[in-house]
Amino acid sequence: MHTLRQRAPGLALTFALALAAAWLAQQPWVARWGLSALTLAIVGGIVLGNTVYPTLQGPCGTGVDYAKQRLLRLGIILFGLRITLQQIVQVGWAGVLIDVVMLSSTFGLAVFAGRWLRIDGQTAILIGAGSSICGAAAVLATEPVLQARGDKVAVAVATVMVFGTLGMFGYPLLHPWLASLGVSDTAYGVYVGSTVHEVAQVVGAGRAVSEWAAGQAVITKMIRVMLLAPFLLTLSFAVARRGVRAGAHAPTAAPAAAAPTVAPMAAPITATGPAADASARSRIVIPWFALGFVLVALLNSLPLLPAAPKSALLALDNLLLAMAMGALGLSTHASAIRRAGSRPLALAALLFVWLVLGGGLVNALLGHWGR
Repeated sequence: MHTLRQRAPGLALTFALALAAAWLAQQPWVARWGLSALTLAIVGGIVLGNTVYPTLQGPCGTGVDYAKQRLLRLGIILFGLRITLQQIVQVGWAGVLIDVVMLSSTFGLAVFAGRWLRIDGQTAILIGAGSSICGAAAVLATEPVLQARGDKVAVAVATVMVFGTLGMFGYPLLHPWLASLGVSDTAYGVYVGSTVHEVAQVVGAGRAVSEWAAGQAVITKMIRVMLLAPFLLTLSFAVARRGVRAGAHAPTAAPAAAAPTVAPMAAPITATGPAADASARSRIVIPWFALGFVLVALLNSLPLLPAAPKSALLALDNLLLAMAMGALGLSTHASAIRRAGSRPLALAALLFVWLVLGGGLVNALLGHWGR
């Protein structure tokens, strides 16, 4: 009870932020911009975090930290309710392959260009995850593996918001030209789903053309979301070997001598072997919430969950993720974002150009445009 009383003020604050963001996201003038409740929650959190929250941090800090950690992981697990294996079959192997190629190439470009731009490894990885997978939700899911600071998460989410919104309005403008090349609404939907950042932005870019295009875009996007779990597992092993947690300045920086603190809901596995090798490696963090995400997606593929409970769980998931985003925003100071400079924005812009142009090339080669 004592712990609950400590967490209650902070949880109440993040709950209020989440409700306000959800209400605002449903307003027509906001919905036109494709801004999700997650994005609005972190923006609201940043505003409060740099105005009135410093005076409330004493009583609210424990609950805000809890929302950033435990509620975040639970929200990622429930995110699996948005995906089924049947959706993957519907798009076909070409759509799955396009998603895999776009995720791998975009994230690889983020790591490579991040070194060239001299961006610290954590920020480059967070921006790469958000651009290559599913926007703010991917940034949130990657943060526990990296144990990154809130300001780096906020910078990554901001880039998703800027370039994802740009894509939502820009892709429909490309459609008449693509149609003249013989690109069908189905192919256009796969193109949008495999390259646009956020789910809400994918819906906006698809519906601007047709409902069928929107449906194909969302299914393709959900496959990208499902790839989040293997991505996190792979990243966790890479982090353990290369040390991209707190204090690292490049994705290939040498690992710290001391093992980092293991995040909640993650299990440490100490590297084995000679003492010299053991001291040169970090602990591997198994992101159990990623495995839970896969299990929930598999469960969702079976006709076992009634519609009403599933709808309630999806609403709960939206709430939990929005609370986590609000908590991250509250912990973010504008001075830290200013210190990040223009380089993260340049990296995100480069990734956006690749998603549009390179994504078009990949879709043309693997999706058989015009055939």
